Amino acid sequence: MYAIVEIAGQQFKAEAGKKLYVHRLEGNAGDAISFDRVLLTDDNGSVNVGTPLVSGVKVNAKILSHLKDDKVTIYKKKRRKTYEKTQGHRQSLTQIAIESIA
Repeated sequence: MYAIVEIAGQQFKAEAGKKLYVHRLEGNAGDAISFDRVLLTDDNGSVNVGTPLVSGVKVNAKILSHLKDDKVTIYKKKRRKTYEKTQGHRQSLTQIAIESIA
């Protein structure tokens, strides 16, 4: 069984036992959280699509750790104008483990 769930504005495929990297969530490592914005469920071929959400379904997860993603370098240049600009960014992430879909 799997579910398509919306977490922090993004959609993820959640299956029991899977680990996901999502945008930084509130809470400490080891905390249990649940997501109720479930958009679709699939139980061995029995698909249930929400309009827009599936009612009565929750995805339970556990926060494993908070970390930062790899650095992304942004480089801009305009030729013959002596314009060069370099910026960097590291996205803050949370690693979660999906425990169950109830």
